[in-house]
Amino acid sequence: MTRTIEWISSTPQRKLSEAAIEPVPLGSSDDMELTGRGLQELRGFGGCFNELGWLPLQQVGQEEREGVIRELFSPDELNFSFNRTPVAANDFADSWYSYDETEGDYGLKDFSVERDESTLIPYIRQAQRYQPNMGLFASPWSPPTWMKTSKAYNFGSIVTSTENLDAYAHYLLRYVQEYERRGIHINQLHVQNEVFADQKFPSCLWSSDDLRLFIRDYLGPLFAKEAPGTDIFLGTLNGPEDMKFSASGIELENYSRFVDNILFDDDCRRYIKGIGYQWAGQHDIERTHQCWPEIELIQTESECGMGENSWEYAEYVFSLINRYFKSGATAYTYWNMVLGDGLSTWGWRQNSLFTVDSTTHEVRRNPEYYVMRHFSHYVQPGARLLESRGHFGAMSIAFANPDGSRVVVAQNALERSMPFSCAGIEGQDVQEGSGFKATLEPRSFNTFVIK
Repeated sequence: MTRTIEWISSTPQRKLSEAAIEPVPLGSSDDMELTGRGLQELRGFGGCFNELGWLPLQQVGQEEREGVIRELFSPDELNFSFNRTPVAANDFADSWYSYDETEGDYGLKDFSVERDESTLIPYIRQAQRYQPNMGLFASPWSPPTWMKTSKAYNFGSIVTSTENLDAYAHYLLRYVQEYERRGIHINQLHVQNEVFADQKFPSCLWSSDDLRLFIRDYLGPLFAKEAPGTDIFLGTLNGPEDMKFSASGIELENYSRFVDNILFDDDCRRYIKGIGYQWAGQHDIERTHQCWPEIELIQTESECGMGENSWEYAEYVFSLINRYFKSGATAYTYWNMVLGDGLSTWGWRQNSLFTVDSTTHEVRRNPEYYVMRHFSHYVQPGARLLESRGHFGAMSIAFANPDGSRVVVAQNALERSMPFSCAGIEGQDVQEGSGFKATLEPRSFNTFVIK
């Protein structure tokens, strides 16, 4: 029987305040009620290993650097246990590079991950000290430039000749193998970051037919034979949105013609273990979960703002976490865990959990650190999402941990205090200990741990 409930709350003025409240008999609640039904099992939470996160950490003292790494990855802190890494350069690399820029090197004689030895690999190894069994997924932002129609790291699409697609499949296999030799296992390979993004930073467009062909005839068979321990994921998908607006008027994208064109190909789908969604993909993940409930879905990149690092944006990130998990996701991945001044190599600012001041080298926790902590510190890998209902549906979510504890995370997005009650924390038992009540402060995040 439940005896006490730990309550952790954060507001813009006061972070991670702790209190204990007693359970109360509660047969039902209009705010939040757990139905007793368990949903998908979670892999956990994480972030992305980017060069522009590792480099600022080299500007601070060893003690401060160790403190940041510990807070990110220790099971006693943020407990980031399922993380992401780029395959060569992404938009938060220090500069453009691939692992083989020798024109026409279809045999990959000049393939090398040497550059990663000074940035991404030591970053990942530091995390492994706290997470020896850490899950890791990888995605390329662009193939080598000579494999693309534009022969540039930005814009363009993949050249779909047999020779080129075979070489690119082996390029991705070599990446997985070289990291494995360095003690880093890639659990999942997501074939392309943001297949719909034609950007000035490293990017590559893929049509549905080209992606289906590449996975079915090249990447899938090769990985099944040579890297069976690395799952292939369709992703990371950043859309499409059904309707978008441009200077020429309304443009329509059809979700079914892209994703279902691939998944209804049985010979292709047998190689696909899951799908990763980010950004505008939030509008599609629920439909995929509805149509293909047997396929694992993960959220692959938290939307990152414009460097404002505000409490308002942290509130938006709370809504994203809630939405993705309730749409079937098994993991939520933050984007830049650490940044210096927040400026991308390609010219824009983004948010991060930690900021390292480029002048004073002071390390600062930003608001999104706290919203992530309200989830990842308390919700364990292997937790199961609990079905719930009520008026706080967009502002609350619940989990059952492997150790038997339950976690309820609730937001008060209003400018005034709000009463909040949760029923069903002991299943459908309406006796003592079946629920709790609290008054949530304005603009607050709240985590309730029921043991």
